[in-house]
Amino acid sequence: VQLVESGGGLVQPGGSLRLSCAASGSIFSINAMGWYRQAPGKEREFLADILGGGSTNYADSVKGRFTISRDNAKNTVYLQMNSLRPEDTAVYYCNADLRSSVWATSTTYWGQGTQVTVSS
Repeated sequence: VQLVESGGGLVQPGGSLRLSCAASGSIFSINAMGWYRQAPGKEREFLADILGGGSTNYADSVKGRFTISRDNAKNTVYLQMNSLRPEDTAVYYCNADLRSSVWATSTTYWGQGTQVTVSS
């Protein structure tokens, strides 16, 4: 199983970016998919997650600015980020809690991360 993020880059304060994360490989079912970030010198921080039925959870730091969504047919999760601030600068990671087969238990997989830099 692989998770591959894309969509990071350099954006000015107040701007927007949309991150994508596609899961591939042996996948039987995906429960939750989520986004985290890690800034230099800081611990990895939860941002948002979304369950298979579509219910979502957000960290207070991004509520109202970031929106998580998923396309179950494509095994892909998105993070729409608006009103970006310099303090949003970090490496952004996605994860997925999934079963690789009908016999497997749920396991959490992580992507390799994508850099988001908010600067003028």
